[in-house]
Amino acid sequence: MTQILRIDSSIKADASVSRRLTDRVMARLAAAHPGATVTTRDLSGGVPAIDGAWIGAVYTPAEARSADQARIAAYSDTLLAEVRAADILVIALPVYNFGVPAQLKSWIDHLARKGETFRYTEAGPEGLLKGKRAIVALSSDGTRMGSEIDFASGYLRHILGFFGITGVEFVAADALLFGPEARLEAAHAQIDALAA
Repeated sequence: MTQILRIDSSIKADASVSRRLTDRVMARLAAAHPGATVTTRDLSGGVPAIDGAWIGAVYTPAEARSADQARIAAYSDTLLAEVRAADILVIALPVYNFGVPAQLKSWIDHLARKGETFRYTEAGPEGLLKGKRAIVALSSDGTRMGSEIDFASGYLRHILGFFGITGVEFVAADALLFGPEARLEAAHAQIDALAA
């Protein structure tokens, strides 16, 4: 059975374009994968930033963690387990200030764990989350995807690839200030054309 993980990160609630795009992607996937299991992770309420205590917790073997370390690591371990279980990740990417939202970056930071999502070999880094597909629903007011001021899509594609997730597809309602109806219509067409 197909496992789908949906990640939302917009702070705009019902006014969020990225959420609406992601809803449409999810509807397409539901039709293509009846019976799929869906896990939704909404990051809009904030994600704890990693710090020194986090490093100490996640890099201490589970059986040797103190009670405080176990509590700190539990959240990160839960996020990691959700991604590991997923066959398809659907990630809403609103572009904030030319980059990824802070809460989405913090989610990524929780996943970036040597020996869990990547490892270093003599041949270079190797991602450990292979065989997954990611569909990214990007929205932005003034930034065109792939432009010199887009620091969001390239970063997300790179970090997912670093984790071993190389099948990354983008659907974009970008530069909405320059023709929202046409840009949304183009994004919907991209979604409708996604291979199921």
